[in-house]
Amino acid sequence: MINHWQDLTSTELAERVHDRLVCVMVLGAIEQHGPHLPLSTDLDIGQGLLAAALARLDNKVDVLVLPPLAVSASDEHLSFPGSLSIGAEAAARQVIAVAEAVSRIGLKRLVLFNSHGGNIGWMDQAALDIRRRLGLLVVKVNYMQMPPPADVLSARELAVGLHGGQAETAMMLHLHPAKVRRDRLDDFPSSADIDSLLSPTGPASFAWLAEDLNAEGVTGNAAAATHEQGKLLVDHYATSLARALTETAAFDKPRREGQ
Repeated sequence: MINHWQDLTSTELAERVHDRLVCVMVLGAIEQHGPHLPLSTDLDIGQGLLAAALARLDNKVDVLVLPPLAVSASDEHLSFPGSLSIGAEAAARQVIAVAEAVSRIGLKRLVLFNSHGGNIGWMDQAALDIRRRLGLLVVKVNYMQMPPPADVLSARELAVGLHGGQAETAMMLHLHPAKVRRDRLDDFPSSADIDSLLSPTGPASFAWLAEDLNAEGVTGNAAAATHEQGKLLVDHYATSLARALTETAAFDKPRREGQ
């Protein structure tokens, strides 16, 4: 059964608590995505993937959907109009406060589903704090770190299409086609050298601002994106998320002394 936290009354919420119930929270962002995608892109993709994943779940898996974190840590995009950021520390505090509310009513399983790369670092630390202090099982799912489906994105796009490129544009064409400014689609080359060990991501990564990689703040071939590619990507990532939710419900986490 699927329920949304904010749609329930306090009494109804308390009645639904059981040990295998999985809480899931989307961690998104409101930030610039170039001239062709809306500020809501990360949040739209996160919520869209979650909705598609929930539709794939077996009825025996009970999920409680928490309100999303819409504004998070987007400091690398603050040079561009419209980007909102509360910073890593404040974002972590909000997620920890939500986890405390989850723990207070006896829930024990929390999935943090992240759709913004800038959230990864602080989410890792917040999840560890939640586990240590509250004893919850915390599962961290970053869709951008999942292996992509074969033959949808080129090796070049996988290397440089970090923000507002083909993948995000394709998923938005599938999830929210009316929000995509099709007349502004373009190939946005990255200044990063894909043959160098030093890169924006990877084992020898450098800190970057969006304008370091491209003057328009996005990288990747958005012009190559299609609705069909977006459907393939959404189906692929949603299937992986549905599996993560299912395995979280079944997982017998290590128990600390006193639990």
